[in-house]
Amino acid sequence: MKVTILGIDLAKNAFRVHGVDAEGRPVLRKQLRRAQLLPFLRQLTPCLVGLEACHSAHYWVRELEKLGHTVRLMNPRFIKPYLKGEKNDANDAAAICEAVSRPSMRFVPVKNPAQQDIQALHGCANNSSGTVQRWSTKRAGYWARMGSLWHKESAVFVKPCQAYWKIRITA
Repeated sequence: MKVTILGIDLAKNAFRVHGVDAEGRPVLRKQLRRAQLLPFLRQLTPCLVGLEACHSAHYWVRELEKLGHTVRLMNPRFIKPYLKGEKNDANDAAAICEAVSRPSMRFVPVKNPAQQDIQALHGCANNSSGTVQRWSTKRAGYWARMGSLWHKESAVFVKPCQAYWKIRITA
């Protein structure tokens, strides 16, 4: 089983993987837990991996490139036309696998951690007011961008945002 193209549907805990060989025949359909994904991909020979651009995708691109894979991010609206059947995780992974192999596909540039930090600071400046629930949801999204489901110390993110707000308010 030689996988040449892999499509991964990202989620919080359960990831769907769909792989095809050089002829385009499906050779791999698997569901993996978060802790199983990197060890599984470490066993595969380096191949082209497609991911749907979402909040945690940039982290996964960096991790998969460390393993030697070529990773491409795609806008979800460009993947939708390749969806066969109803929308579920397995079909999404197959559609991602199909879409990444298309020569006319447009890809999303990958952000480095510094770019993501700047985006997070702008996000907390723009959403400084609101409910605790909205702030908590935003914070969880920012942490997911860095590959973590939950930071142990909220000060890692809250203090830079508070400093940014004070600068904007007093300026």
